[in-house]
Amino acid sequence: MLTTSKSAETMSRTYVARAQKRDLCIGIMGLGYVGLPLSEAFLSAGFRVLGFDIDSAKIDALTSGKTYIAHIPDQRIAAMMATGRLEVTSDEGRLAAADALLMCVPTPLNIHREPDISYVRHTTEMIARHLRPGQLVVLESTTYPGTSDEVVQVILETTGLKAGVDFAIAYSPEREDPGNIDFSTSSIPKVVGANTDAEREMAIAVYEAITKVVPVSDMKTAEAVKLTENIFRLINIALSNELKTVFQGMGIDVWEVIDAAKTKPFGFMPFYPGPGLGGHCIPIDPFYLTWKARAHGETTRFIELAGDVVTRMPKIVIEALAEAMSAHLQKSVAGSRVLVAGLAYKKNVDDMRESPSLHLIHMLRERRAHVDYHDPHIPLVPTTRDHPEFSGMKSVALTEANLKSYDCVLISTDHDAVDYEFLVRHAPLVIDTRNAAKNISADLRHKIVKA
Repeated sequence: MLTTSKSAETMSRTYVARAQKRDLCIGIMGLGYVGLPLSEAFLSAGFRVLGFDIDSAKIDALTSGKTYIAHIPDQRIAAMMATGRLEVTSDEGRLAAADALLMCVPTPLNIHREPDISYVRHTTEMIARHLRPGQLVVLESTTYPGTSDEVVQVILETTGLKAGVDFAIAYSPEREDPGNIDFSTSSIPKVVGANTDAEREMAIAVYEAITKVVPVSDMKTAEAVKLTENIFRLINIALSNELKTVFQGMGIDVWEVIDAAKTKPFGFMPFYPGPGLGGHCIPIDPFYLTWKARAHGETTRFIELAGDVVTRMPKIVIEALAEAMSAHLQKSVAGSRVLVAGLAYKKNVDDMRESPSLHLIHMLRERRAHVDYHDPHIPLVPTTRDHPEFSGMKSVALTEANLKSYDCVLISTDHDAVDYEFLVRHAPLVIDTRNAAKNISADLRHKIVKA
């Protein structure tokens, strides 16, 4: 931890006092699944908010009081705009007006499973073009330990301004869980790390206005916290999938095992198997650490093994589907009609990022199956980075006639809005990767194969 200069102490005291009076403009860079709820939280706390996004369609929607995220309805967007304290823009020249700039941008992997921090780099370069003394810059995107020091700070200091003296820099990882009705931005504690006391106090003053803050000693520690959270989930999800494979060979239902095990009030936390990993965190974030570890001459065999287990899951599901079609229908996958139920990466959201359903559709098409999908939250497939060939696909309605026209329905996402009793009753065969059909009538259970 670096010492704090007198000038930095003065900057911090002034900034903290303004934060306590809500006399700051909070700039949110990236108005997606993280940035939009974050903007709402700061508006609710009484701050002025400058929302920035390079996607002009998002700016147009917000200006019209319309949403583009299913679990954030139009009414909430309209209420945000009605405060009169929200400005949304794609004009980077407005960044100088913000007192804090919080970066909520993607951090994907490239084709070699290595970090792609181009979005972080480009956004930081944009900030640098408008950086002024007294501003606070915070990266919220999940990344490897050292990014804020080695990339963000280095770029910002090319301006001639010095971090911890002229401006402040901190790291506070996003912890959003899209669609989770039990937790919101304001009810999830915020980890905050900075390299000096003055910078940390500035960041704490901003975030404690919207939620509980958990300070840590420096930025790389805060970066490591987020990776640890998602690595924990990756490893336990991989374990549940491996147990599913083992128990299936013994005629044991892994979902029943986990539900019984979770009744133990200590020492156990339930994680459930599925068709693969999806979302913006768990399939990606752990491999930021494996990459960084190699730079330090270390290996992460446990993490990489867990990654291999879950990466294999779509293939295992397709193999189970092929076996079930052969055994139950005496048909091969080639030439068959398959309906994938659920395109989002998890239930009750419209988020398709890294969704295993996309991989399943791709693999089925490789086997020459005709594949459609149904998802009540995604009526039309937008263009995606990994599967642009699916752009324009439309969700098929779950009617009796439609279900009977398919040889098989593959449940990939267990949305609550789907009537699984109806689905199983009218589909010839159902491959269930989520235990979604666990409560359907006993006389229909012969149609279900768990995978």
